[in-house]
This record gives sequence, structure tokens and C-alpha cells, in this order.
Amino acid sequence: MCLGIPGRIVGIDDVTRKLATVDVGGVKRQINIACIVNEDHPVDSCVGDWVLVHVGFAMSRINEQEAALTLQILTELGEAQAEMEAMRLSAAE
Repeated sequence: MCLGIPGRIVGIDDVTRKLATVDVGGVKRQINIACIVNEDHPVDSCVGDWVLVHVGFAMSRINEQEAALTLQILTELGEAQAEMEAMRLSAAE
């Protein structure tokens, strides 16, 4: 299963190599944006874009509402996973 995490591009680090900094929930890291740029949407225009990030690449651009919904779902899944793990641990005791 592939999971894309929403993040917002906050800076361009290298136009030639198509590298940018993305903020994912307050964590900033460098990613490759080659998959989301073209003649109509060049590297310099990507700052502020919401993207789905997978293994260091921006795989697609998404709108802010999609990003918020995806982040909410991922948070809920994380909470559900923590709850199931707690139940599993308490059953093992």
C-alpha cells in the first residue's frame, strides 16, 4: 500500500534539480517536485502548493480542502491504531 502524506511547499531549494522544502505537520524536509512541474506550472510557481508526498517525491498537487481532509483521516487512523494496540496489550496481560 502506498500512502501519500499531504504537505505544503514552503520553499524552492534547487530549481535545476527540482528540489523544494515541504512542511508536513510542522516537520520540514526536502523533496523532489519533478512529478508536479510542467510548462504551465514551473518550479518557481510551486511555493504554496499542497502536494501528496511519498518517499521523498511530490506525487501530485491537491487543494487545501483535500489536504485538510486527508490529514484528519490520517490522524483518526493513528488514533484508532493506538486504541487497537492498547486493547491488544491489555488482552495479553
